[in-house]
Amino acid sequence: MAEIIYIAHATATGGRDGHVETNDGALKLILAVPGTAAAKPGTTNPEQLFACAYAACFGSALTFVAQRQKIKLTNPEVHADIALNKNSDGFFVGVTLQVDLPGIENSLAEKLVHEAHQLCPYSKATRGNIEVLFKVNDLSLSAAA
Repeated sequence: MAEIIYIAHATATGGRDGHVETNDGALKLILAVPGTAAAKPGTTNPEQLFACAYAACFGSALTFVAQRQKIKLTNPEVHADIALNKNSDGFFVGVTLQVDLPGIENSLAEKLVHEAHQLCPYSKATRGNIEVLFKVNDLSLSAAA
């Protein structure tokens, strides 16, 4: 049986043109559909929230994998692009993660990214559901992780 480590609580009201808030009040955001008049500075959208969450989670998984292998990472960055797409079946998202590992040789960087992708909870949640592409040190990963 799994041990619950943490549960986040949030409430959304009004869908994409509403607001979201965590139960502790740490996060209170106004939502707006991108490209509409309501999308002004200070508003956000679900794709931006997902991008922040996935980038942070993947960064932690990457750091964990590197530490386990006794590899020191210096200023690693994970940039997440979440695309909202539409086709004849409706809407769907796609992910591109750009992982920057300064000072790490590309083949080792790719290996770390592959291992982090196996460990990251967001990667596990998306695996088989949406396309997740990777770029490592500005190079496309040879195959989707």
